[in-house]
Amino acid sequence: MYLGLDIGTSSVKAVLIDGADRLVAVAERPLEVARPRPLWSEQDPESWIAATLAAVDELAAAWPAEVAAVAGIGLSGQMHGAVLLDAADRVLRPCILWNDGRSAAECRALEAAFPALHAVTGNLAMPGFTAPKLMWVAAHEPEIFAKTARVLLPKAFVRLRLTGEAFEDMSDASGTLWLDPAKRDWSDAALAATGLTRAHMPRLVEGSALAGRLLPELAARWGMARPPVFAGGAGDNAATAVGLGAIAPGDAFLSLGTSGVLWVTTDRFAPNPASAVHAFAHALPGTWHQMGVMLSAASCLAWWADVTGRAAGDLLAELGDDATPGAGPLFLPYLTGERTPANDPELRAVFAGLGAGDGRAAMTRAVLEGVGHAVVDNRDALAAAGTEIGEIDLVGGGSRSRLWAQILADQLGIPVHRVEEGAVGAAHGAARLGRLAATGEDPAAVCARPRRLETFHPDPARSATHRAVHDRWSRLAPFAKEIRP
Repeated sequence: MYLGLDIGTSSVKAVLIDGADRLVAVAERPLEVARPRPLWSEQDPESWIAATLAAVDELAAAWPAEVAAVAGIGLSGQMHGAVLLDAADRVLRPCILWNDGRSAAECRALEAAFPALHAVTGNLAMPGFTAPKLMWVAAHEPEIFAKTARVLLPKAFVRLRLTGEAFEDMSDASGTLWLDPAKRDWSDAALAATGLTRAHMPRLVEGSALAGRLLPELAARWGMARPPVFAGGAGDNAATAVGLGAIAPGDAFLSLGTSGVLWVTTDRFAPNPASAVHAFAHALPGTWHQMGVMLSAASCLAWWADVTGRAAGDLLAELGDDATPGAGPLFLPYLTGERTPANDPELRAVFAGLGAGDGRAAMTRAVLEGVGHAVVDNRDALAAAGTEIGEIDLVGGGSRSRLWAQILADQLGIPVHRVEEGAVGAAHGAARLGRLAATGEDPAAVCARPRRLETFHPDPARSATHRAVHDRWSRLAPFAKEIRP
């Protein structure tokens, strides 16, 4: 048996997976996010510990024999969060989360202070990353910065409390702006640019490697005769990739959730910071990935449903299965800004080209196509970094719409596959990594691809129309910058 723990933003999820990679049980505990000021987003790290213990307690109570048989534990976590600890590993302040936007000025200061940042880390400085957050603390809370003896990402903090040891995997560490992903090692120069050293960092391991054992007292609490091993684990996107079997170069998927992620696994470090492409190490040795990130994806449809007072499913039903490109309004899906390729947290959404005859259905279609145009932008940004995508698996809440899948196939001009996707997502990938750490198996033997449920092929005529519309759609972004508040 193997346990996967996903330390998310809205919840902590614990899953049990058996030796045949089948889901046995799931337990989940909610989390709260504090937003004390505009652009701020914080969480109490102790809440992750309480939620994790409660979730595993629930599994142990309902499935005692299965939990007792757990041999390996894997961790997945929300990326980029800054957990600051003192010399006694006490939390100094709430964790500054991935979606916190307060450190824009520090991003500019970091790029000025460390001109080699892009070449070393492969990424632009963005407020979401960890390093600018520490610069903000140094500037605005100097007494806290002076006491900081260790900086951990969320899942590494949970590991510290569960094992007593501080490790971080390569994929999560890539999102700090302190890692040199090509060398898979901390960059002393990047750390120095933010007033830190290696002494502040956890030890680095591969995501499938051994990274501590469960504390004996916790093993006893959950009825385990021998404390199971921990894997290095993965950041949430890399864990999702492991769960989807996207571990070989060229494997690609589009996650159409609240936000959107276009992922491609690579055999080398291939950055393109000019287009805000994320180039990170993967959770498995000798692999990397490129990632385009959209801050609003399926959340755009949820927003439109809320505005119209209709369920998202009802809005989609009004369109039926007609994938003909809309001839009416256009929609920019920048409700919360954008990362790839604009790297502008202040961009905002726009409906444009509305006519008197355009009703709710036309605007719903514009929302679906607008998100698709943003995916095309991400695909083009990855292509500029040297990665061509021939087909993709589609996952996330938006994948449940057959119409949206067909629209995306037409817009991208490639086959789009809806796949069998469990509800446990990144936690499943974490459990697989826990298995790899415990058994030493070949990842290819464990990380199988999900079954494809349906394939949507592009229609050449519709694809040509979408390409023409994309040219007009692209010209809206500068306009959105002009009218932002």
